[in-house]
Amino acid sequence: MTDVQAATDRIQQDTAFLHDVIHEVERVIVGQKQLVHGLLIGLLADGHVLLEGVPGLAKSMAVESLAHALGGTFRRIQFTPDLLPSDLLGTQVYNPKTGDWWVKEGPVFGNFVLADEINRAPAKVQSALLEAMQERQVTLAAETHPLPKPFLVLATQNPVEHEGTYTLPEAQIDRFMLKIVVDYPTKEEEDAIIVRMATNRAKPTAKKVATPEQVLVVRDLLDLVYVDELARRYIVDLVFATRRPEEAGLSELKPMILYGASPRASIALTQASRAHALLAGRAFVTPKDIKSVGMDVLRHRVITTYEAEAEAVTSEHVIQKVFDTVPVP
Repeated sequence: MTDVQAATDRIQQDTAFLHDVIHEVERVIVGQKQLVHGLLIGLLADGHVLLEGVPGLAKSMAVESLAHALGGTFRRIQFTPDLLPSDLLGTQVYNPKTGDWWVKEGPVFGNFVLADEINRAPAKVQSALLEAMQERQVTLAAETHPLPKPFLVLATQNPVEHEGTYTLPEAQIDRFMLKIVVDYPTKEEEDAIIVRMATNRAKPTAKKVATPEQVLVVRDLLDLVYVDELARRYIVDLVFATRRPEEAGLSELKPMILYGASPRASIALTQASRAHALLAGRAFVTPKDIKSVGMDVLRHRVITTYEAEAEAVTSEHVIQKVFDTVPVP
């Protein structure tokens, strides 16, 4: 009990600056609390985030504001069909005066990399990004270059426009720890947006209130967040229910699921639950933490069948049914 209390005290002390970060982002972004919270969970759990929503919902602005508030380097890449891997990673440049080669780093060398409309890039560019996301490094001319820490890819995609887009391969989608669906604001929030943004005056921008080094310190605290056996078993039961739904009493879902979540999903759900508990100032994970992040962790990892598509059953319907059925410890 003493160890848990000591860990809780340390977590609350070392994460206090995150309240300032959230306040600074919310000074720019109206509403979208779930989005901001999800970005922080991905950052603290060292996982990448895929944002899906129609244009105009402040996805890019939220990412940029978070980067400014944390004092990290921000890089924005507008993905287009003619983009080349070198446009993303960089290239070697020859200096004729000295006869030397030097590396011109691409925009991926940043703490916060916004891959805007990622599904507009061809497969070779998406493959180039894959190594950076997974290995936190870039290989140029047989030389490996580490990426800065922290390194976070935040990709956006438009769910309603498919002309001129390339479907993200399942292997790359699985590299994103979270997929956050950004919804429309409420009437009250939209009225506040008009007051704040519909003006010729300078728009509000986030100020630096923290440093990337503080983020790395908090990441190290993630291991202090205790996940007991019951919580681990709950995570495993949830993931297994997406693979073998009949064993969880969900036989009706079996024809709807083409592929269930992989072991990477179990790891991601554990780490995201820890980050959720960390943001709440706790040193232990509860089933509520797991449920709070479960949809964002699993929605892009459960692939449904054509039969499910014909019956308008989405992966979110499947996952919600799993959460409603699998007993909570």
